[in-house]
Amino acid sequence: MQKWNDENIGLRGAVALAHFFLRQYLRPGDRAVDATCGNGHDTLLLAGLVGPTGKVWGFDIQPDALVATGARLAEAGCRGRVELIGAGHERLADYVQEPVRAVVFNLGYLPGGDKVVITRSPSTLIALDQALQLLTPGGIVAVVIYPGHPGGAEEAAAVEGWGARFAPENYSVWCSRQLNRAATAPYLLVIEKMA
Repeated sequence: MQKWNDENIGLRGAVALAHFFLRQYLRPGDRAVDATCGNGHDTLLLAGLVGPTGKVWGFDIQPDALVATGARLAEAGCRGRVELIGAGHERLADYVQEPVRAVVFNLGYLPGGDKVVITRSPSTLIALDQALQLLTPGGIVAVVIYPGHPGGAEEAAAVEGWGARFAPENYSVWCSRQLNRAATAPYLLVIEKMA
């Protein structure tokens, strides 16, 4: 069984860094969103962090992703605190109406899945706007960006452009890359809502 709270994972890559930030911000009872469930690793982390009194919404358009995520959550004993939704992340506001403390996006394609099915900037930007609207002051959006696959560089540029437009008195927007990895390696964009 995978532990959701393993503090000793290091900072190997953008996903580990996103998880580091999520651990700093989420507490038991909080609400959170996994905008791209994939194989369920982020969803499981969120479910563990919000605890039995919290709630997580998990989105994915691929049935295989939702099945894998549901199985991972059930194995860890926290399936009941997660609502899995078979819809694109651009429909986030259709399903989540209450404020959330964190939203995580893991862009690109489903690991082990069809690499033709990828996130794309038009729907991703809509989802990011909705995520900020739902975010409580002091909450974060963590976006793991994958520029190395076809379409990834365009989405990366769109997401960076989106993040750069916010006034610094309202949002802190950080872009973090590993300098000792290829320019096409995944990296992290984090947005903290100030007010």
